[in-house]
Amino acid sequence: MKMTDIPFGTTDWETVERTEHKGETGMAYWRTRHFGGIRVRMVDYTPGYLADHWCTKGHILFCLEGELHTELEDGRRFFLQAGMSYQVADNAEPHRSFTTIGAKLFVVD
Repeated sequence: MKMTDIPFGTTDWETVERTEHKGETGMAYWRTRHFGGIRVRMVDYTPGYLADHWCTKGHILFCLEGELHTELEDGRRFFLQAGMSYQVADNAEPHRSFTTIGAKLFVVD
């Protein structure tokens, strides 16, 4: 990823409009900013959230609060808790996430 033409700035995430995204179960609430071709999000998953699709988008994801379980389409599973992150490239390994207790994430993609 090459970042160009992004002037210095700050973000107060509480002032960024929140959008709702239904999972197979539970809800995801996104606060999203775009910087050129880069999407940056603060994401809150409700307890019991399960993604409704296999995602092929690349991400750098940091778990701020709670716990996140991520399953790859090949059956491997990974667990994140606050302070942990994962990274995956576009079209590399389809994945989907779920949480039993809820999670707050910072995502760059």
